[in-house]
Amino acid sequence: MGGAIGLLSAAVAVASGELVAAVVGRGAAPVIAVGGAAIDAAPTWLKSWAIATFGDADKTVLVAGIGAVLIVVAWTLGVMSLRRPWVGVVGVAGLGVVGAVAAAARPAAPDLAIMPSALGALAGLAAYRWLRVAAALDGGATTASDGPRGGATHGSPASSPRIGGYDRRRFLLTGLATAGVAVTGAGAGRLLSSRASAEASRASASVPVPRGSAVPIPAGADLGVPGLSPFITPNDRFYRVDTALFVPAVDAETWRLRVHGMVERELDLTYAGLVSRPSVERDITLACVSNEVGGSYVGNARWIGVPLADVLAEAGVLDGATQLVSTSADGWTCGTPVAAVTDGRDALLAVSMNGEPLPLDHGFPVRMVVPGLYGYVSATKWLVDLELTTFEAFDAYWIRRGWAEQAPIKTQSRIDTPRASDRLAAGDITVAGVAWAQHRGIEAVEVQVDGGPWLAAELATEDTVDTWRQWRYRWPATPGLHSIAVRATDGDGVVQTADPVPPFPDGATGHHTIVVDVG
Repeated sequence: MGGAIGLLSAAVAVASGELVAAVVGRGAAPVIAVGGAAIDAAPTWLKSWAIATFGDADKTVLVAGIGAVLIVVAWTLGVMSLRRPWVGVVGVAGLGVVGAVAAAARPAAPDLAIMPSALGALAGLAAYRWLRVAAALDGGATTASDGPRGGATHGSPASSPRIGGYDRRRFLLTGLATAGVAVTGAGAGRLLSSRASAEASRASASVPVPRGSAVPIPAGADLGVPGLSPFITPNDRFYRVDTALFVPAVDAETWRLRVHGMVERELDLTYAGLVSRPSVERDITLACVSNEVGGSYVGNARWIGVPLADVLAEAGVLDGATQLVSTSADGWTCGTPVAAVTDGRDALLAVSMNGEPLPLDHGFPVRMVVPGLYGYVSATKWLVDLELTTFEAFDAYWIRRGWAEQAPIKTQSRIDTPRASDRLAAGDITVAGVAWAQHRGIEAVEVQVDGGPWLAAELATEDTVDTWRQWRYRWPATPGLHSIAVRATDGDGVVQTADPVPPFPDGATGHHTIVVDVG
């Protein structure tokens, strides 16, 4: 009974917090706020481990972990509070304080950030009191000496306490009602703060017609090998790595982009104003710095957007500005070298991905895309602010956590087929994969079998130096276990290093190597 009281009280507190957060701001919801604080406080090695282990499900695992801890804590506090009611009161209030502090400390925290956790705690305390009364723990306790007329109950010591007036059916009904309140509150909160408005905004957004359409993907850019990553990565298969526990739901009609700092004039752009500007269409491959050698955190898409250099030219960048700090709707920050967005490369304020408005998960309504740089220094999603400053004046989110300030993408290659540990039939086997070195291009790919000589692979037709390039090698496989490695040479003639280095602090290196069994 005590555990149930604690659990139901906590459930009401969390659900009420969700409901209030639907008005205040989703990021202030207790579980979201605590989860965000956990992400910020987690050491780099733990973040890297979570991404490598759970992939796109890392945030789901985190929220589930917070929920599991909350269940254990609430149940324990409930049991302890059976004879010490103050334990339950302090416990529920303490959980509210933790949530409020976490919410107030979040980047871009709303003015009323503490309210969801504070009001949720009050609701939890009310539920706690209600459940204790229903269980006759408060306001209904009697002792064995309390008979119908105050006489001793036969066979019971006068000093032995018991719960008087306890009605199991009454407590069960009260518990079910409390659970109903929690479910209703949580459901209403999720409904009110759902992505429906942003989805509707995205559905009504039109894809601008670019002035500079990308040339058609050249014939031969996609080799069509089974098991090989397609040249264009579909939106629903494009990797997602970010710190957002929930996807910011941004309405294009109310979206604003402020351009300020070391500029001659500040700009305040609306979505309609941005998409009315001259735009271009480009094929660009993005890669995450957390990608392990042979990993999946890389993808290629066709983007439409406004050249970032044009916007900065209109603002008038002042001499001495070296860093462009971009901020997401959820407060995440990113620092990009000004030189990298003004040197002629296709740095974009992107509004379209693969022929449709940006998906919510990938930054609708506007995101940054900068070829040649890892995403943590270039690819801000849900973009709302651009500030021209210097690297000495500001450290962005990941820089404060030890990642490199400058992060050009390293030359990498990957074997997509066959897969590691595959059992294959002897004979001619097609080994195929992708290689990338954005803004330098791929000049050659080589394959090595069992530590032998490096042999040239066939390259697919190049689209641009900003996209990955498919390759394949026809291998006359013989029976036995075999190791297969791959390396690439970029457009500058630099051969991919074999030195194994983890992603931290500026990207992984090494040769992707697999072992297969040929029968």
